Amino acid sequence: MTQSFTVSDAAARRIAEIIASKGAAESTSALRVSVSAGGCNGFQYEFKLDPETSPDDFVVTSHGIRVVVDPVSLDLMNGGELDFVDKLMGAHFAVNNPNAASGCGCGTSFSLA
Repeated sequence: MTQSFTVSDAAARRIAEIIASKGAAESTSALRVSVSAGGCNGFQYEFKLDPETSPDDFVVTSHGIRVVVDPVSLDLMNGGELDFVDKLMGAHFAVNNPNAASGCGCGTSFSLA
């Protein structure tokens, strides 16, 4: 099975802004997107800057930034896309996940069918 995960232009621009605001110490960091147990629907997304990557990480490079996903999380988000949403109610990263059967209103947790 081919695995994929993409990053929208809006998400790539926002990640670049965050890394630039952190200074030189974080300039080689990537945004790590992962899935953990929890949240109101069973699984939740986590986002953090990570200076380290593992050999088995899935790496997406876009607009000069890197997004990394571990193999277990990639299985749960395969075919998904990381986006950055900026609406009246707030701005946040969101994962458009074709494997999610349902999600919460804030978009940070999901369940599988």
